[in-house]
Amino acid sequence: MRYILSIIAAIALTFTAAAQSDTTEVVVEQPVEQSLDSNTLWERANQAYIDGDFAASAQLYSAIENRGLYSARLYYNMGNAYFKGGNLGKAILYYNRALVVSPAMDDARYNLEIAESLTKDKIAQVPQFFLKRWIEQVQRALSCTAWSVISLVFLGATLVLLLLFLLGTRLAVRKGGFYGTIVAFALFIVTTAFALAERSDIINREGAIVMSSAISVKSSPDSDATDLFVLHEGTKVTISSEVEGWAEVTIADGKKGWTELSHLERI
Repeated sequence: MRYILSIIAAIALTFTAAAQSDTTEVVVEQPVEQSLDSNTLWERANQAYIDGDFAASAQLYSAIENRGLYSARLYYNMGNAYFKGGNLGKAILYYNRALVVSPAMDDARYNLEIAESLTKDKIAQVPQFFLKRWIEQVQRALSCTAWSVISLVFLGATLVLLLLFLLGTRLAVRKGGFYGTIVAFALFIVTTAFALAERSDIINREGAIVMSSAISVKSSPDSDATDLFVLHEGTKVTISSEVEGWAEVTIADGKKGWTELSHLERI
């Protein structure tokens, strides 16, 4: 009888322990980055970079980006950390992102040129008509925000000059208001077009960087399709369309083909 009671007691203790284990809350330690504010992360990332710990620096900068925060300086620092850490694809990606936010950031452009010179793919660009090239250079001189502010200034000037034309009592004032209105309105149109073009670049994100060491670009979105050419890490492409995990890409010399999206990361 005692033997039977001891067996029953052992079974009861087993079920009790199991019930307790089911109800016990499992505490998962969160990464250190989640418990820190963004300013602290920034300071620690900068210090890690100074100390030569580039992997930790890039990780801390990424923690800031993952919170939905961004700036040209953040992207530039991330590019530097990845470049020093030997991650060429990520470095080129973040230098490009810095230039999207701040097209006039000369340091990012200079470092991007150095990083791109180390890529395996040396692709000659299709020559541009000089006027188009000049317009793009002017457009990229300022950010979308800066062009928007300038366009609003010219809009205000247009309205003031229009009032001078309509309400002026002297002929010289009215003439000045008339011609000034035309010039100010034309500049408003141009600066608004630049602002919209910069905004389109930010929203559409057609540019992408090859992240894999080498990828095959195929004739169609199919793994069995013919290989057209090979691209390597750090090469910039333009995505024109997507089909079920595949992207149609164009490179600087105008060649087109299909590759898997998993090999790319959008700028």
